[in-house]
Amino acid sequence: RRMIQTSLSCLTRTLFFIMGFQVEVKGKVASLLEAPIIVAAPHSSFFDAIVSALTGMPSIVSRAENLSTPVFGTILSSLQPVAVSRQDPDSRKNTVAEITNRALSGGKWPQILIFPEGTCTNRSCLITFKQGAFIPRVPVQPVLLRYPNKLDTVTWTWQGYSLKELFVMTMCQLFTRVEVEFLPVHVPTEEEKKDPILFANRVRQTMATALNVPVTDHTFEDCRLMISAGQLTLPMEAGLVEFTKISKKLNLKWNHVREQLDTFAAIASASKGGRIGIEEFSEYLKLPISDVLRELFHLFDRNGDGTIDFREYVIGLSILCNPANTEETIQMAFKLFDLDEDGTITENEFACIIQSALGVPELDVSNLFKEIDADETGKLSYDEFKDFALKHPEYAKLFTTYLDLQRYQLGMLEEDDIQPPEAKYTPVGNAVPVSETRPVARNKVCPADNEEDNSGTSDKKDD
Repeated sequence: RRMIQTSLSCLTRTLFFIMGFQVEVKGKVASLLEAPIIVAAPHSSFFDAIVSALTGMPSIVSRAENLSTPVFGTILSSLQPVAVSRQDPDSRKNTVAEITNRALSGGKWPQILIFPEGTCTNRSCLITFKQGAFIPRVPVQPVLLRYPNKLDTVTWTWQGYSLKELFVMTMCQLFTRVEVEFLPVHVPTEEEKKDPILFANRVRQTMATALNVPVTDHTFEDCRLMISAGQLTLPMEAGLVEFTKISKKLNLKWNHVREQLDTFAAIASASKGGRIGIEEFSEYLKLPISDVLRELFHLFDRNGDGTIDFREYVIGLSILCNPANTEETIQMAFKLFDLDEDGTITENEFACIIQSALGVPELDVSNLFKEIDADETGKLSYDEFKDFALKHPEYAKLFTTYLDLQRYQLGMLEEDDIQPPEAKYTPVGNAVPVSETRPVARNKVCPADNEEDNSGTSDKKDD
């Protein structure tokens, strides 16, 4: 190991010298016992490998794909790296376990070098640090990287020049300056040992202060969403939703959010700037712009600017629609639509409820009905209705709002049933007076289909 580390360190330094790199080192490298883990940031280029040479060629946490790279992969393998697959959740768990095992080995394993951002950025800020370097609860040494050059030929991010182009441009420079600063070892407090996120954030803030750059809650997953947004012809910044931050709060999964991006792109494709206005929202739902639809749109529009961006869309679906889109709610909504209780929903029954829910009596819902009617039988089965409800949670809020209205009216009916006779026709607040007959069933809400029941109920029952 010593022979490999020494020879590779000398070889790497020589290569950087030949390529014209002028390296300035500040601070002192901590020993293995002082800091089993080294965290370097900001990570912006493959040239950041200079840190490995300066720290004695420690083990590196690297993408598994890098091990198959010609020449570089062989050199990397000789350093006993910790390989991680960004696509495999189990690989990440195993990586954390391996880092912890090595960091707590008492010097049996080499130091571990980690770029905690997990991806390359343009050095204008520090994005969220991943927790792998901080879960072992051992001291870490922060290392800062700076490239104070007039012309930037090293930054390798999700947009811009390719690896080959950057390499050629860098070789064309007479020299390229790089500063590597080793900060004092950060020994975690008891509070930080119990909370790796707090530990990571404090180390990040220390590094950001020394670099004089801000911090942001964006992560590698935002970069993946950004690329996906670009592939869907959306502005790439549409995918920057602070995925890790909102996923922890709302318990979101990556695949689910990626699917929602597809839907968002389908809605926003007709708009400029990749945002959804009330017109696009209405067209997608195949419903007219009404007061009810405006209220639903405003619930999504968190900042009140009259448009919905992807972040607002994801949060809106998670908070407003998905919790309401349960099996019980779908079953109740289906029964509500099934006016004649024959186990299917006709277009007239469907139109009746949608018209009442939106307060638009002349609404044409034929296109929406045809989209739900997958087998084109002219009737909706429960499976068709459920499948549509799960794939289009945007409608859940409309259904549950109407269900809540029905429950409220039934509650007022029940209150009237237990009031003394003289109070039967006394309005309560804005409630509509009702008669003393039995409450109306939830699915008997369409005036056209309930004329036979009107003899025993108030004229305003159907409101």
